[in-house]
Formats: sequence, structure tokens, C-alpha cells
Amino acid sequence: MRFPFPDKRIIVAGAMIGAAVGAWAGSRSRDYLNRGEIPTLIDWSGARTFASRMNTHSRLDADARSHLTQHYQSLVEQATPVVSDYTGMELPYDLTGVYSFDRIDWVDANVRNFQTLFEPIEQLNPLRDEGQATTFSVAWGTVNQRILTAEVGFLLGYLARRVLGQYDMTLLGREPVEGGRLYFVHPNIVNVERNLRLPSGDFRLWLALHEVTHAFEFEANPWLQDYFNSLLREYITHLNKDAEHLKRGLDGLRIFWRRARSGESMTGNWFEYVMNQEQRELFSRMQALMSVVEGYSNHVMNAVGKDLIPTYDLISRRFERRLRQRTFVEVMFARITGLDVKMEQYRKGEAFINAVCEVGGHDLAKRVWEGPDMLPTLDEINNPQSWIDRVRG
Repeated sequence: MRFPFPDKRIIVAGAMIGAAVGAWAGSRSRDYLNRGEIPTLIDWSGARTFASRMNTHSRLDADARSHLTQHYQSLVEQATPVVSDYTGMELPYDLTGVYSFDRIDWVDANVRNFQTLFEPIEQLNPLRDEGQATTFSVAWGTVNQRILTAEVGFLLGYLARRVLGQYDMTLLGREPVEGGRLYFVHPNIVNVERNLRLPSGDFRLWLALHEVTHAFEFEANPWLQDYFNSLLREYITHLNKDAEHLKRGLDGLRIFWRRARSGESMTGNWFEYVMNQEQRELFSRMQALMSVVEGYSNHVMNAVGKDLIPTYDLISRRFERRLRQRTFVEVMFARITGLDVKMEQYRKGEAFINAVCEVGGHDLAKRVWEGPDMLPTLDEINNPQSWIDRVRG
């Protein structure tokens, strides 16, 4: 088979782009060396800028933000006693940390969370261990930084267009906030209302029930946040160890190759294949926890929403259809990034809670909040009766 030679214009354009990138990288590298610095793998200020540029439209001005914050605060106040009555939980604080966000507000609020979670990646920076960085190595590191920064910025920007509401809890070393924070990303909510032709007041109350339940889960059960953070710390420790493996070049890659071969019979997500057994067990516990957290919130939202919201059936039916009718690009992006795991968590977690309620009522289901030992494993989430037998035993 003959392969056509590339168009000369493409070659010239590629050469010009390469020269421009090389000149830019060389200039940046000299700046770093003159200051005695090395480029980080991810420029978080740049990632924030990239994500923000993806979402410059639909911004809220100060007056609109203030008005909408009061609107969502009133919905939270309406949902709080309803959730409390159903769950039997009491909040130690009033939920006053309610905010109406546009997409850039959401990016700003979550950059720090992402930076904490991506910290282990910085351990892979080869320039950290070089005693004397060269202009070439720093230039190459600058190009790598640009690529990684764009990738993380794109992920942040994409999520900012999808998130409707969020309960922001305290991650790792961050200072705790009384009552937590509840974010409602108003432009995304309006888009869903328009596309699905949903009544605004009812749909926003429906969302508030879900996010308020998250607040009850974490605020009324203090052990839950400590347990989540302990799993997160353990996970980051493993990532740091893997970073050390990758620094060893081919020898390090062989470790991941052996892991992938040992996981050939697995049916999980692609990133599980490069985990060792200990990491997979930890990942399983994290998945199980988030399945219960998300599933329970969905259960409460639906259980109380049926009586509270006149158009509940309409909202539930159309929203479920929206989740199923994703484009090919959305499906592939979810698989690559692992976001499809989160959707599966919603479904399996809610099915688990519903199954337990059918057998022993809500009093039995809410025993998952008694402590870490009462949380179901992934196997028990897939087989609720096994958890019921263990708890009753």
C-alpha cells in the first residue's frame, strides 16, 4: 500500500509551530534557571485559567448571585426539616453555607481540592531530583507542564459544565467549616430545566433534597468525614509509592506490566489493572463508601420527594432518561476519566438501600451510619441480603 506524502504546507506549518513552541519553551526555561526554579508538572493557576476560558459565558453578576443565593437558601431551609424527619438525624449546625455559583465560581471553589488530589503526580517531576537542571531539561519540562496543565484544566472546565449541586466537605488538612458548604451551579441547572422542560421550583427543590441529605450524612455522623479522609490519605500514600516506581524508568514500568497481567480476569475499570492487590482492596472500600453516600441521598430524595413535589414522577422520569441518553463523546470521556464509576455508584448504592428498606424498613437501612464496620462492602452492595444477614447476626 502506498502512503501519500504529506502536503508541503502541512510540513511548513508543523515546522513553524514546532519552532514557536521551542522558542517559547527556551525562553521560559531561561527564566526558570535565572530564578533558580524548576517548572512544576501542573501549573494550577494556568489550569484554572484554562477551565475558566471554557466557561466565560453564563456568568452571574453580584446582584443576581445574591438574589439566587437567597433563593437556594430558602430551598435548603425547606428541605432540611423534611430530611431530618425522614432520616431521624439532627444537624449540629444550621446549613447557612449555601451559595449560588456560575461555572467559574465552581472552578475556583474546586481547584484546591484538585490540587490536593493531584499532589502525588508532582512526585513524578524528573527535575525535582536533578542537582543541576539544564536548559534543555527545563525546556522539555515546561512543554510537559503546558500539556498536563491543559489536560487538568479541560477536566475542570468539563465538570464545571456538568455539576448541578455539590456538598463541599473538609478534605485532608483543610480547616473545617461549620455546617459545610452547599453549592448550586445555576447556569447548569437552568440548562437542564430548559432541555428537559422541567418546572424550576420543583426541580430545584428535588436537587436541594439530595444535597441536604449529603450534609446530614457527613455533619450528623462525624466519623464519616474522618473515615473518608483516612481512606484518601492511604490512597495518596500508594500514589506516592507508585510515583517512585515510575522514576525508575523501564524497571518501574515492568512493575505495572506485571500488575496488569495479574488482573487479566478482572471486570472492573481500566485503572484497576495497574493497581496491586492492596490498592484494589482500598479502591473497593472507597467505591463502597461513595456508593452508600450517593445511593442513600438518592433514596431519601426520592422517598420524601414523592409526597413533597407535585411533579416528582415527571422530573424523575425525564432526568433518568437524560442520564441514559449520553452522546458517544460523553460516554468515552466518562470511561477514560472514571466518571462512569460515579454514575454506577449512584445506581448500585440506591438499589442497595432500597433493597434493605424492602426487607427491614428504613430503620435497618440507616444502620450503615453507625460506624465504619457497618458499611457494606462492594460484594454486599451487589448482594444486599448478605449485609442484612451480617448486621442482624
